Amino acid sequence: MANEHELTDPRIARTRRDVITVAADVLLRQGWEHVSHAEVARQSGYSKATIYTHWPQRIDLVRDAVDRICDQSHHPDPTGDTRADLIGGLADFAADLSTGQLARVVGGVIERSGTDPVIDGLRARLYAAGTAGLRRILEGRLPAEELESLLALLTGAVFMRVTFAAEPADEAFVADLVDRVVPSGLVS
Repeated sequence: MANEHELTDPRIARTRRDVITVAADVLLRQGWEHVSHAEVARQSGYSKATIYTHWPQRIDLVRDAVDRICDQSHHPDPTGDTRADLIGGLADFAADLSTGQLARVVGGVIERSGTDPVIDGLRARLYAAGTAGLRRILEGRLPAEELESLLALLTGAVFMRVTFAAEPADEAFVADLVDRVVPSGLVS
């Protein structure tokens, strides 16, 4: 985590921005195991000593990379057409998984879950960021416990289809899923 001086000194802020951008790119393109001080130094042009100064542990680099990825995730504003908004949001999630980039990040976190509280925090952060758009569509329309169950059903089905079944979760699949899972009173 950056301290106050690191946030106000423009050189340090630039270094942190550059390094985190590279670390996030390495995590997305190559996977968890490639995020190392040496690889990030090589790709960013900063020395390993500089990187170790700001990120003493490898998990520090990964944490900030995941935070960057989550901060840059984009969810369109709901249009008011709940069914279309859910289909669009889930199709976007499926597309992100299909490229392999998001699957690499999530897979690395799942593989390491339960081993470190930082990793468990990353898992929670990824889930919150990944479901934020769908949550905005559904909040206030369902009790909280029903909202969480519905989010799990929708995102879980897409996740399993793309990552484990290795099948596309195209718009037809997603529309069928929404029609089967979402209570009809919410999408009419």
